[in-house]
Formats: sequence, C-alpha cells, structure tokens
Amino acid sequence: ISSVIPIQAYEILQNEQTVSILYTIVSLLGLSVTLFMPMLIRRFARRWVYTAGCLMLALGSVFFVTHTLPGQLAGMLCRVMGASALSITLNLYIMDHIRKTDFMQAESLRIAWSMFAWTGGPTLGIFLYTRFGIYAAHGAVVAFALSLLALFWAYRLGDNPSIRPGKSRPANPLANIGRFIAQPRLRLAWLIAFGRSCFWTTFFVYGPLFMVITGEGKLAGGLLVSAGNALLFMAIFWGKAGKRFGGRQTMTFAYFAMAAMLFAAGGVGETAPLLTAAFLLCGALFTIALDALGSTAFMRSVRAYERAQMAAVYRT
Repeated sequence: ISSVIPIQAYEILQNEQTVSILYTIVSLLGLSVTLFMPMLIRRFARRWVYTAGCLMLALGSVFFVTHTLPGQLAGMLCRVMGASALSITLNLYIMDHIRKTDFMQAESLRIAWSMFAWTGGPTLGIFLYTRFGIYAAHGAVVAFALSLLALFWAYRLGDNPSIRPGKSRPANPLANIGRFIAQPRLRLAWLIAFGRSCFWTTFFVYGPLFMVITGEGKLAGGLLVSAGNALLFMAIFWGKAGKRFGGRQTMTFAYFAMAAMLFAAGGVGETAPLLTAAFLLCGALFTIALDALGSTAFMRSVRAYERAQMAAVYRT
C-alpha cells in the first residue's frame, strides 16, 4: 500500500503541503524509535523484535481503515516502526550469515528478487482501494504481514540454517551515534543511504499525488510506482557494473544521473505529466544502483561486535 497511503492522506487533508508536514512528523517520531531499536533487541531478542515488526505492519492497517487523521497518523507510525524493526533485524541476519566478499552479489540479487513484491504491491493496492474499498486494500497488508511472520517462525522452529539465533549482541543506543560519526566509512555509507532514501520518499509520496493532482488518476499513480519498482531487476546489472568498474565509480555515476533526471522532472513539471513521470522513472533506474551497491559500503565497514548498534544509526 505504499501508493495508497499518500493518496489516502491527501483525501483526508486535501492539501499536499499538509501531507508533507504529516510525513515529516512521522519521520521524526520514527527516527527516535529506530535509535532505540538495539535496546529492544538486547531486551527481547532479535526474533521477538522481528515478530513485533510484522505485527506493527498489520496493526497499522487496522488504524488506516478508520480513514481519520488520528488513524492515519497512528497507522503511518506503526508502519515506520514495523519497517524499521524488520530492516534492522534483517540486516543483522544478513551480516551474520553472508561473507563480506559476497555482500555485493547478495545485495544485488536480493534487490532484484524484491522486484516482484515492489512491482505488484502498489498497483494491487490502488486496484483494491479504488475497486473494493479501503478494507480490501489494508486487509491484504494484514494477510501478507501475517504470512511473513508465519514463514519466519517456520524457518526458526524448523532449525533452517538461514535463520539461526543471532550472534551479535547490541548495547546502549544513545552512545552509538558518536561512535558512528567518528568512523568516516560509516558516515559515507549513511550519506549514500540518505541520498537514495530522499529519492524514493519523493517518488513514493509525490509520484502518486502528482498523478492525481494533474488529473491522470489514482491508478496512474499506482502504475507509476509499480513501473519504478519493476526496474529493480536492473539491480543485477548494477551489481555486475560495480564488480567491473568498482562500487565507487558506479555509485558516483548513478548519483549524477539521478540528479539530472530530477532536475529534468522539476523543469517539465505539470506542463507534461507523463514526460515528468518518465524522467522520474529514469531517476529510479539510477537510484536502484545505490540500492544494489550502497548497503555493501555499510556491511563491509561495520565492525562485527558493533553491528546491531551501528545498524540502528545507519537505518535513520
């Protein structure tokens, strides 16, 4: 429902600037929760934080169906907290079970395979929302979240080697910020992640809104997001490019190209909505290079005994 949430927020608030303020508030509140995630992992263990993340996604959809401003705010907060818990714990499992020399290949493959969910999800969400109503769209989220949780525990309870108890033990969260900033490579990894997150936030939030405001319709917004996510299969190409030309050169090129596409999209604007959408899709293509290669900068630089602590700061 990544494409449904901004449209639903716009229906409630009737103003795109107010929607931006709402997203900013949610992001700042989610930031504080993310920084304390290592403390939760230490207190309750990694598997329970992952479980809570799945349940928070489901709970968020329960709030969304109220179609009120308090429900929208609560639902967005639940999604941010759930996604943060899943992202941090997943990164810890990856770093525990994949060798550093395999990070680039593993990340590019993971991003490429995620194409199916990221491509089908936005269009399916908009289709359910416009054809069958709010309960159908958010009910699908609950079903997928609980299915993910069931799969996770099936692997754990079956002693699948892919998911074993974590070896990394996190420590106090607040002191982690200073240690993170003191390490130049981690600062660089964060800047890479920050840049790509800025693009995807713009794409996911304002892409659908732009299609609605310019008269192209809600379905066009969902199709735009799905089309951008369909390009995730190019992560395999970017992974190979990173191996051949080096991660630094490939990501530098991707950053400049992404910026050029954003300037072009901003220049065209509402005068030609479909051309603007095409420029945004080109920007997504280059941002996927940062998705495929950017995380490896963090995974290769972080010390093994600080993985959980630094992952929480990196996630912000």
